[in-house]
Amino acid sequence: MRQERARERIARIRAEEARRRRRRRLISAAAAVVVIAAAVGITLSLGGSGGGGAKASPKLNLAPIGSLGALKAAPAAGGLGPEQVPVPAAATLAAPAASVTGQKVDGIGCQTMEQTLFHIHAHLTVFVNGTARQVPAAIGIPGAQAQSTSAGPFVEQGTCFYWLHTHAADGIIHIESPVKRTYTLGNFFDEWGQPLTASRVGPASGHVVALYNGQAFKGDPRDIPLTAHAQIQLEVGAPLVAPEQISFPNGLLPVT
Repeated sequence: MRQERARERIARIRAEEARRRRRRRLISAAAAVVVIAAAVGITLSLGGSGGGGAKASPKLNLAPIGSLGALKAAPAAGGLGPEQVPVPAAATLAAPAASVTGQKVDGIGCQTMEQTLFHIHAHLTVFVNGTARQVPAAIGIPGAQAQSTSAGPFVEQGTCFYWLHTHAADGIIHIESPVKRTYTLGNFFDEWGQPLTASRVGPASGHVVALYNGQAFKGDPRDIPLTAHAQIQLEVGAPLVAPEQISFPNGLLPVT
């Protein structure tokens, strides 16, 4: 019975996401002419304003993956979990912190219902000395209650839901927010209650290398943005592992 309820909830989430996408496409089509006209007007206005307009977002400092030297081949993916994403057959990096109980974290709230005005997903992979570590379920879900499914545990209930959270141990970070803004990997680790620095990933210490969508990320790993379908990999120590790539199933398509 629990497995059936969990499957039904996942199906409902995916159906609701599909409905929201269809509504947004209709609204976008109806407003296209207005948006284009407004964009032209703004462009003309900024062109004569002497550079007083909004600044473009800074580009990420990325380097080719080859700049890291020889890489160990990524291990075989684990079996598909309840979100149809592989769950590493590995030990958990660190459990969610018991001290994170619903208070705001980095200005991020925790509500009794998931906030889906801005709804995207990113994926996080962690290796320590070349060995995979699980990113656990229930990060950002205090009082989590997991349901057993044929594909493994799935957390569908809790005291509240932070805007960044995990439902399964597959590395999928759900960004479900009442406002559209850029969240970072540092925000996620703060909700997790774990440190993230250039020499520390949770309890694992050593030189940290970060990968972002198959490229080397240069800078503070806390600043890595959680963008739609970002594939983020953190590596502590050596050997370094080649980027792992997952496929996002239909139920995890962006809803923005």
